Amino acid sequence: MKKLMIFTIGIVVTASAVLGQSEAQTTTQTTPAIKTEQNPGAPVAGKNSFTEDQAKTRIEDAGYADVTGLKLDNQGIWRATATKDGKQANVALDFQGNVTMTK
Repeated sequence: MKKLMIFTIGIVVTASAVLGQSEAQTTTQTTPAIKTEQNPGAPVAGKNSFTEDQAKTRIEDAGYADVTGLKLDNQGIWRATATKDGKQANVALDFQGNVTMTK
């Protein structure tokens, strides 16, 4: 009887420990530390630390040329006119580094 009681207590303790555990999020070697995708809500307002030269370079690195009229607006977004694929467009660079075509 004593062995049966110890066995039963062991099962209850083990079950409690298993049921009390929460699932932890797992990561892999391929999980990036920083997201590299464009934020779908861009451009995002915020304190922008890009200098004018850095902003122009970032826009050019995104495939735009002839960047003109580059100005930092009151929302912290760099705005300019540029050309891509032979078409002129308004572009924006936010504090996150997202380069987007704007209206």
